[in-house]
Amino acid sequence: MKVFVQKMKELVGGIILVFAIRGATTVENDCKEEIVKCTQELLNEIILRNNLKKEEIVFILFTMTKDLKSAFPAYAARLMGFVDIPLICAQELDIEGALSRCIRLLMLVQRDNSFTPKHVYLKEATKLREDLTCEKGEDL
Repeated sequence: MKVFVQKMKELVGGIILVFAIRGATTVENDCKEEIVKCTQELLNEIILRNNLKKEEIVFILFTMTKDLKSAFPAYAARLMGFVDIPLICAQELDIEGALSRCIRLLMLVQRDNSFTPKHVYLKEATKLREDLTCEKGEDL
């Protein structure tokens, strides 16, 4: 096993770990075009802030609130070329008083041990985690 780990370190230049990146956004209206646009905006911002390559993404879990029914967020990701990445969608718990028209995601990525995930919350979703929210393109 030691030999295998050493060979992997040599091949990839260090230890590769799995990290979770969280993100969320909201849409104004439940329509396919807006769900696609906002999902793609969220994915692009996560990729930009975390300097990710598609090959580093292990999988993405999307959730949407009960009031969104016009499109799957995974469809938006597929349109961006995420064709070899496992994607799944689920419905968020329907909790009274929770943020409405919200798309959330949990993305697992493989990176070296120097990586620090940057979580992304856009639009009304900034209210979900104000401690993790920053301006577009700005680092925490």
